[in-house]
Amino acid sequence: MTDLVTFGETMLRLSPPEGVRLETAREFDVRVGGAESNVAVAAASLGLESAWLSKLPDSPLGRRIVHELRGYGVETDVAWDGREDARLGTYYLEPGGEPRGTDVVYDRADAAITTVSADELPTESLRDAEYVYTSGITPALSQQAAETSIQLLNAAREAGATTAFDLNYRSKLWDPASAREGFRALFPHVDVLVAARRDAAEVLGRDGDPVEVAHGLATDHGFETVVITRGDRGSLALHDGEIHEQPIYEAETLDPIGTGDSFVGGFLARRARGGSVPSALEWGAATASLKRTVAGDLAAVTPAEVERVVAEGDGGISR
Repeated sequence: MTDLVTFGETMLRLSPPEGVRLETAREFDVRVGGAESNVAVAAASLGLESAWLSKLPDSPLGRRIVHELRGYGVETDVAWDGREDARLGTYYLEPGGEPRGTDVVYDRADAAITTVSADELPTESLRDAEYVYTSGITPALSQQAAETSIQLLNAAREAGATTAFDLNYRSKLWDPASAREGFRALFPHVDVLVAARRDAAEVLGRDGDPVEVAHGLATDHGFETVVITRGDRGSLALHDGEIHEQPIYEAETLDPIGTGDSFVGGFLARRARGGSVPSALEWGAATASLKRTVAGDLAAVTPAEVERVVAEGDGGISR
């Protein structure tokens, strides 16, 4: 049985050395990153049997993605695009301190994933999956990717899986109105919603007290669980009518990219192993904290490290 199946795009991440601008860089650090594969890696690192569904160019770059993810214990169920002009999305990350800040430049237009259909994907892992996850990045890539996301979530539910979806709004991919329409098409197929407070406000118009936001989303869309993340104020979850709150675990940040995905991976890993929602919030927060100490998008962490962070922390509040 597959504990977790994720679906989405994974890209190559290229970063110049610290303090070097993109326009003057002569060398790049090359890593692999994508919201859904980040979640799969975090969950696999914590002991889950994880699989990642996607479409990649049948090229050295596409194979680089597969080799990397398999190295973290993730099963890669890929539709290979054999066209000569098939592309892999890339993004350039220019790290910078204040006042400049970190900048991201995407080069992902017309990537192979934008043409993905449910029929071409090897979806055997969906048949016995416990959880199936995707994020709001995937339907933003193309109308075809949006339709495939709906089909996969629907098929997963019919097979008995619990479906999870993170809003993960990206303004460089679509505007709030388009994202809102896309999210609402997916919501009927979602059991567990994860939403950053800023995304709920900007895209869904759900501003104000996060407890009220969680209740409103659950009531209007019938979600089984709603998780609201609040940056350095921690997270909260609504489940079975009860609110659970969780603070962050402090970390000395080396690389913040992938922190939110690591939170989701830790949360789902604990839930898939029968943990309660409060315990899953602790694991999500601890995994996110540990990820911030690791370079790259991927959470190379261990269950023992997560357990230690949780044990040394202050815990959360349920009411």
